[in-house]
Amino acid sequence: MTAEKFVAELIGTMILILLGDGVVAGVLLNKSKAFAGGWIVITMAWGLAVFSGVVVAGPYSGAHLNPAVTLGLAIAGKTPWDQVPAYWVAQFIGAFIGATLVFLHYYPHWAETEDPALKLAVFCTGPAIRSPLWNLVSETIGTFVLMFVILMFLGANVAGAQTGVAGSIGSISALPVGLLIVVIGLSLGGTTGYAINPARDLGPRIMHAILPIPGKGGSDWEYAWIPVVGPLLGGAIAGVFWVTLYQNWILKAFAA
Repeated sequence: MTAEKFVAELIGTMILILLGDGVVAGVLLNKSKAFAGGWIVITMAWGLAVFSGVVVAGPYSGAHLNPAVTLGLAIAGKTPWDQVPAYWVAQFIGAFIGATLVFLHYYPHWAETEDPALKLAVFCTGPAIRSPLWNLVSETIGTFVLMFVILMFLGANVAGAQTGVAGSIGSISALPVGLLIVVIGLSLGGTTGYAINPARDLGPRIMHAILPIPGKGGSDWEYAWIPVVGPLLGGAIAGVFWVTLYQNWILKAFAA
């Protein structure tokens, strides 16, 4: 993986987290002008955050911005396996920086917000109903949809005109990917907050534990494995499904 790809992936993920966690902070923290904006505001902004990250990183790194997406693309044969660790490192560093920028941007609002759970929710996800098995299922399904639809985008793009980096999210218009995030949030996000991205959840959760946030509570490490393992499972299952069933069986059956 080149230095250019690494830096682009880092910056794209940083933009994703800055804007995504930023809208949650605006909606949840006291005395913000966006206070109590609601779920629609959060899901729309997260979609646009992904759009922005893809625009920034797409032409250079392919804009994975998500370890589960990198894993799914590797399984589907669209990303070399030897580049996966570098993508993951860049994504986590970008998430650390993005979360720190959210902390700084909203600095006066932390002390004005009493509930430590709201402060944690700015940085990472939590379940509406705590049920580890079903929370894991929710994150797996949400990420499967993300990864499979991205692979469908890529497949359609290979058949048509390509732009950006071939065989990557950078070869798709950023807008469809952003809209995909919006619909996942609106349709599937109500159970766990739709992390669907290990770097998006674990990176800011680590920063929540480290940063000097006034009145913060614990970082809910008991739950932290679910938005890591679930997305990785969903991305991997989508990649396997694409290769073994969809691409090599369903498409060939229709072609025949």
